[in-house]
Amino acid sequence: MAGFFQQKNLLQSDALHKYILETTVYPREHEQLRGIRNLSKEHPGHLMNLPPEEGQLLSLLFKLMNAKKGIEVGVFYGYSLLNAALALPEDGQVHYSIIAIDMDRETYEKGLPLIQKAGVENKIEFIHSDALQVLDGLIEEGSKEETFDFAFVDADKEQLEEYHKRLMKLVRVGGLIVYDNTLWYGTVAQPDNPGLPDMVEQIREALVRFNAWLALDAQVDLSLLCIGDGLTLCRRVC
Repeated sequence: MAGFFQQKNLLQSDALHKYILETTVYPREHEQLRGIRNLSKEHPGHLMNLPPEEGQLLSLLFKLMNAKKGIEVGVFYGYSLLNAALALPEDGQVHYSIIAIDMDRETYEKGLPLIQKAGVENKIEFIHSDALQVLDGLIEEGSKEETFDFAFVDADKEQLEEYHKRLMKLVRVGGLIVYDNTLWYGTVAQPDNPGLPDMVEQIREALVRFNAWLALDAQVDLSLLCIGDGLTLCRRVC
């Protein structure tokens, strides 16, 4: 399984990817983001980290939106979370925040000292829980509906439709909902490949269904980007 992920690089040539990273991404990567990226290499699933080039793009988008509040579903070591927190404006008069949800507190806490060192822990509310349960709770509160500027989802791919239905109630019109890994190492374009590991094939099927379903959703503007492992941007229009 690990070998499959290590060997797949279907979205761009190694040389071009290296060029983008070394000339544009790494020179601007925050020191603590780089620290989390390096720290996560000890984990066998370190490729679950948000690719730094995706982080750079999302940071730019959040700043263009003047985003103030967000939701993150799936945290891992906290690279994407720290990336988003750093993009939120600094203003002592206003509370800018991200609700971050993950069932794995232990891994998040390994990256937490670097988040603290970056000085943005005050912008983060980490919730150790099932994400659907938390999202349902926010909706039931009533006052939280349509109050979030963005949501970033890097979690159970078989639940993406359920996440989307809930996030469409929580993210404001004009806000951004982002899904990671939506090209799944290029396998979404390789139907009925008997060589894929069972888990990879199961997720591939879930993403093929989700991508097709989302393409028919007239409530969002949509773009599926060939960056990292595939990044889907949804702007809520109604």
